[in-house]
Amino acid sequence: MSSINRPARLNRSLLGLIGLLIAAAGGYAVAAHLGALPWVDRDATLVPGTADPPLWVEYLVVAGAVVLALAALRWLAAQVGRLPRATEWAVGTPAATGRTVLASDTAAAPLAAHIESYDDVRSVTARLSGPSRAPELHLVVTAAPDADLTELRRRILGHAVPRLRQALDVEIVPVSMELRLDSRGRSR
Repeated sequence: MSSINRPARLNRSLLGLIGLLIAAAGGYAVAAHLGALPWVDRDATLVPGTADPPLWVEYLVVAGAVVLALAALRWLAAQVGRLPRATEWAVGTPAATGRTVLASDTAAAPLAAHIESYDDVRSVTARLSGPSRAPELHLVVTAAPDADLTELRRRILGHAVPRLRQALDVEIVPVSMELRLDSRGRSR
C-alpha cells in the first residue's frame, strides 16, 4: 500500500483485531453459558448487588464513549479519497493593466474530459496542484472491468499528459494516477 490508499492497511489491521476481540468475547460468553469455565457461576447475576454504580463510573463510561466516537469519526474521515487542493495561478506577465487568474481545476477540466472520451473510461477526476511553473497532476481514473489497464495508462501518459504539458507550456508534469475498475454492471 502506498501513497493514494494509505488507510487500507490500517483498516484491515484494525478490522481484523476488532473481529478477533469480538469473536473471543463471544466464545467466552458461550463457554460461560455452557458451564465450561469453572471460575464462572452460571446462576450468578451479571453484576453483584442492586445499588447504582458510583458517579465516577458513569463519568468514565461517558468519557470512553466520547473517545470511541471521536476515534470512529476520525477513522471515517480517513476513508474519504483525498486529492490536493486546487490552486489559483497568475497567468502571463504582471502588467499595470491587470492580472489574469486561472484556477487549476479549470486547467485540469479539459484533460479530464479528454480522458473520459477514451472507450474504456467511465469517469476521471483530475487535479493540478503546485505552482503554475511546476504543476503536479493527480488522476483518479475509473475504467470498464474488461479494460486493458496497461494500454490505458500508456495512452494517458503518452497522449493526454503531453497535450497538457504543451497547453501549460511546461517541460515536466509529475503524475500520480490511480486506476480503478468499475464493478457496476458486472455479474457475479
